[in-house]
Amino acid sequence: MVGRALLRAVLGAFVFVVGLLPATHAYAAPSVEEIEKQIDQLWNQLEPIIEQYNNIHNQLKKNRQKSAELASKIEPLELQVELALAQISDIAVEYYKGGGPTSMLAAILNTGSPTTLAQQLDMLEQVAKARQQEISAVRAVRDQFDAEKKQLDDLIALQAAQDADLAAKKKTIEAEMNRLQRLRIQAYGSSTVGGELRIGPCPPVYIGGKAGVAVQFACSQIGKPYVWGANGPDGYDCSGLTQAAWAKAGVYLTHYTGAQWKEGTPVSAADARPGDLVFFYSDLHHVGLYVGNGLMVHAPTYGDRVRMAYVNRMPVAGYRRVG
Repeated sequence: MVGRALLRAVLGAFVFVVGLLPATHAYAAPSVEEIEKQIDQLWNQLEPIIEQYNNIHNQLKKNRQKSAELASKIEPLELQVELALAQISDIAVEYYKGGGPTSMLAAILNTGSPTTLAQQLDMLEQVAKARQQEISAVRAVRDQFDAEKKQLDDLIALQAAQDADLAAKKKTIEAEMNRLQRLRIQAYGSSTVGGELRIGPCPPVYIGGKAGVAVQFACSQIGKPYVWGANGPDGYDCSGLTQAAWAKAGVYLTHYTGAQWKEGTPVSAADARPGDLVFFYSDLHHVGLYVGNGLMVHAPTYGDRVRMAYVNRMPVAGYRRVG
């Protein structure tokens, strides 16, 4: 009897204490829409860095090529100066090395006239002067190339440092992109991104010529992974895909969205046709290839794959026609 009373007292005290504890709230897992919003926000911070890397890396390659071309021009100029100097030296040795009355007398006896010797010496002076003028002209061109190459090499050193700095950030960028991918897995329940890679046939409308070649190529790359800084053949980033597509059609585009914007001719959305480049966001950090019917093929983001998408999914900055 006493035991039961004690038990009831203990249980009553437990219920009383539990009643004093603060209520806990059950938090729902973030929805797919919320996770996609987070991904878009973070990716819009990351992709400009990637395009900045593409820009610096592309400039660095071009400037290194220019430096090599200047070096190849400087080398024969230096050789030309050396040969001219050697020729003047040989002439001087031939006429002056002997020196003194003996060689002078021999020259007079051979020519039969002091006047002829004077003419020969005058000719030597004129030849030497002409050679010196040639050397001065060649030296001036060489010095100009040297100055250009020094400026270029200084720029290369600066760009190489920037390139290395951005490349060093790659691990940080990739870590952040891996975090985005984990969010996607959380949202979709697998390692693949939700949605279909193709929204109907690609291309949805036929177009011939170079634009048709570019569009067909882009469509054929659907399913390949996003790889930052890559322009194929196994993976692409956004400007790498558009560069590779138009390269297939024989048209060169720079692997950088900002440059591609300038390399095309502006067209309105109403006049857009398959093969045009479509750019997004005010800083132009994303680009896709328009394929018609309001659709594009693009390399969207890390962890995703080349796919078709509706153009109006992102804020359009404008269209450019190339080719």
